[in-house]
Amino acid sequence: MLEIIRGTNIDFMGKRRYAFILSGILSILGIIAVVQVATGRANLGIDFAGGTAIQMKFEKPVDLHAVRRALEESGIKDFDLQDFPALNKILVRVKTPEQQLGQVSDSITAAISQKMPENKYVVDSTMVIGPKVGGRLRTDAAKAVGMMTLGILIYIAIRFKFNFAVGATIATFHDVLAVLGIFYLMGREINLILVTALMTIAGYSLTDTVVVFDRIRENLKTRLKDPVDVVMNLSINEVLSRTIVTSMTVLLSSLALFFFGGEVIHDFALAMLIGVAVGTYSSIFVASPVVLLWGGKKPFAKK
Repeated sequence: MLEIIRGTNIDFMGKRRYAFILSGILSILGIIAVVQVATGRANLGIDFAGGTAIQMKFEKPVDLHAVRRALEESGIKDFDLQDFPALNKILVRVKTPEQQLGQVSDSITAAISQKMPENKYVVDSTMVIGPKVGGRLRTDAAKAVGMMTLGILIYIAIRFKFNFAVGATIATFHDVLAVLGIFYLMGREINLILVTALMTIAGYSLTDTVVVFDRIRENLKTRLKDPVDVVMNLSINEVLSRTIVTSMTVLLSSLALFFFGGEVIHDFALAMLIGVAVGTYSSIFVASPVVLLWGGKKPFAKK
């Protein structure tokens, strides 16, 4: 693999106290975001807060930007658009208060009929998502993240040791909380697309952490007389180039999605950009220091 950095000798373990302070701030912000989401006080998408979804089929190809402009000019807010160009269809989803759920579809059709009279359409389907359904989806999303965390704990414990599993689990959970907290701080919408991004980020972070752990385990077996923190620093420096190259590859892909992927996937790409940066940081400054603290400074690798 391309080595853009060689022969580094950075004392990562020596900087763990500063890293823990930063990670603590990010984690607290994430916990606040979780509480706000659970109580319904965050900027929730219609998946979690409830709303109306209406699918429309047009006679001619439809410009998504023209539809967005038509809805905005008619005073409709908090909506998502998704188009199906091959079928000349669009899906409009609007987040609305419970008392207005039955009126939104009429407002949408009236706005498009008035602003785009040259392109006739028919309504394929209309679906109303109530607050109870949104609450159930929030619960299911929390369960999914919890099951993912438990799976990581079991997998790493079997492949490595329990102290490694603790480090990987805390680092992965840290990444999820950090991205969620930053999204909440930015006022971005919390929806199922973000949950998908969080699961993807967790997978990326775990993969990067496992690579670091593999090198630490190999070096612990051959450097039994060296302190564990020295072996960890050596191992992280040895895989640092690989970590940077992998992170840059994912960042470039996410940047392409962010700028050219369209409005629908914009938040997913933004979450990935933040998540890759946080995940790379945590695999170095969170996962390994937690293993060091949990296992002590005595070498814990057998001959």
